[in-house]
Amino acid sequence: MTACACSQAVILVGGEGTRLRPITSRVPKPVAPVVGRPFITYVLESLQRHGVQRVVFSTGYLAEAIEAEVGTGARFGLDVRYVVEESPLGTAGALKNAQGELAEGCFLAFNGDVLTDADLTALVAFHQEKGGLATILLTPVDDPRRYGLVQLNEDGSVAEFLEKPGAEWVGSALINAGVYVLEREVLDLIPAGRMYSVERDVFPGLAAIGKLFGFADSGYWRDIGTPESYLEAHFDLLQGLLKTPVADELGDRYLYVAPTARVAAGARIVPPAHIGDDVEVEDGARVGPLAVIGRGSRVAAGAQVIESVVQDDVTIGCGATVQRSVLVRRAAVGGASHVSHAVIGEGCSVGAHNVLANGVCLFPGVQLPDGSVKFRDIDGGESAVGAAYAPRGSGARGARCVTDAAPALTDLGGRRRESGEKRTDAPA
Repeated sequence: MTACACSQAVILVGGEGTRLRPITSRVPKPVAPVVGRPFITYVLESLQRHGVQRVVFSTGYLAEAIEAEVGTGARFGLDVRYVVEESPLGTAGALKNAQGELAEGCFLAFNGDVLTDADLTALVAFHQEKGGLATILLTPVDDPRRYGLVQLNEDGSVAEFLEKPGAEWVGSALINAGVYVLEREVLDLIPAGRMYSVERDVFPGLAAIGKLFGFADSGYWRDIGTPESYLEAHFDLLQGLLKTPVADELGDRYLYVAPTARVAAGARIVPPAHIGDDVEVEDGARVGPLAVIGRGSRVAAGAQVIESVVQDDVTIGCGATVQRSVLVRRAAVGGASHVSHAVIGEGCSVGAHNVLANGVCLFPGVQLPDGSVKFRDIDGGESAVGAAYAPRGSGARGARCVTDAAPALTDLGGRRRESGEKRTDAPA
């Protein structure tokens, strides 16, 4: 691969990852594991493949966890540096904050929750050919109604930005993929030390003078910023939809079982699946398809894990079922419990004979006694995770509690629903 002419990049990782909670309640989004590896490793490996040599992290929330994971960048073949936002600065303000660590010349800017195999070398070549001050990587989406759209002129310059279109929109469209090539002069347009947005405060002005361009790339792209998208990213990696070291591990069989994993003769592993170090899968258990089991986790006899992500040191009891869910590290699900379309936060304990479904989230440390929560409809069609339960004093936004044994389940907007009750749009 020919190296791109941009040898430096800024990765914006200052946000708190609130949309991804409770997965990110105790770890920053860049460190959250994706098929057993911190998410940010995929971004760093992509940058290194395209010839980037220096990376500056613009950090904020749990900054020390990112630095502890990435360090100097030597193991990635990169020179990694860090700047910290003392208060939120927005996307442009964060770039301005990194200015002192950047050399002369253009640089790449990455939103820290983007998983992509876009051709960054072609993106930079296009930017240099056009001679603009900034170029946005654009990706096509089939249903653009959740996004703001970017429309281009025939020469590739940005004509206008459109807010989320309504139901009348038909067909695909190009959206901002959260990756940019910027000339250093752009930083001179950004005031220091204050909240400022690249998308709202910088790009419209550049478009107005014909100095902003868009480069459409049809490669893989996903924003992992929500639990549902986080789960789908795992499925994509398991199916080899983008080239990564995970794809090499899985091979043509789409199956990886670590040498130190212990899989009973009577257990069944259904590809695609990734079984980490020191995992134990007991007799009669089923894992897969589309399942990731993290290091040190245990799937007990007769349990099933289907289309789910199980992080490190999780215990799933005898006869339990976990389906299309995320179990964060050190969580435990008791025997004969059913977890479907849910997120179980770090260190949570779900007792036996519970039924959690329809988008419920448990924030870290929640303890549910045996048989305390039973949703009446576990296949009710609400696949997005959004409801939340948190213990008293947790500070989780929008969560309320009646008693520890019979909690109220709420979505992140603060709407309340009792266990066994479907979500509605009616306010509490």
